This record gives sequence, C-alpha cells and structure tokens, in this order.
Amino acid sequence: MIVKMNNKEENFYTYMGRMFGSRIVQKQINDRIYDDNDKEWYLYLEEDRLVCFVSVVKNVIKNVYTMKDSYLVEILTQIREENKIQESIVPNIYKDLYVQAGFHLNNEDTLKNFVIIYDK
Repeated sequence: MIVKMNNKEENFYTYMGRMFGSRIVQKQINDRIYDDNDKEWYLYLEEDRLVCFVSVVKNVIKNVYTMKDSYLVEILTQIREENKIQESIVPNIYKDLYVQAGFHLNNEDTLKNFVIIYDK
C-alpha cells in the first residue's frame, strides 16, 4: 500500500524515523536522507512496515530507496501520474527501475553514484 505524507503528519516518524541516519540505507544508495519540511514522501508499506520510499520537492525527486524492485516501480509510476517530474538526480543503483517506470535517463551527464532522470 502506498501512502503519501510529510514530516508534520502524526505517523511519519513511526515509519521513516529509522531511515534517517541509517548507515545501511546510506551505503546502499550512496546518499543521506533528510526530513526537510518541503518534501512530500511516498511510502510503500507492507503490513505496516516501510519497505520503499521516494521523496519529491516541487516536481523533483530527491530521495529513493527500496527493499524490493517492484515496490519502487509502483511508487515511481504513481508519482509520474500525479506530477510532472522535472530532471532529478537519483541513485544510479535503481537505473533499470526508473526506466521500467517510464522515466528517461540523461546519459550525457555522468555522475559517479547518481543518474539524471526525466519525464517527457
């Protein structure tokens, strides 16, 4: 089940609290996650357990993490349906999943741990 929230909602830190500062998450995505006030979070919950998330700020994807590929594709597909996503710099470990969800890769810019995605 996908839920949308921000950091002001009552259960936000119940789900996301352990992700902030997690060395496991940081090592996997080569990025740090912050609970900025302007982020809208798409959380994938499996039996009330967080298994995937994506944050968006003003139509730009900021944070991406998943424990299962299909969950991320589902969230990204929903995000594309609800937003006109602008170029976003995201972890490159999910490169194939961005494409599965309908995003395009900007192959002109090469970044060590990240890729630039965009929606047509």
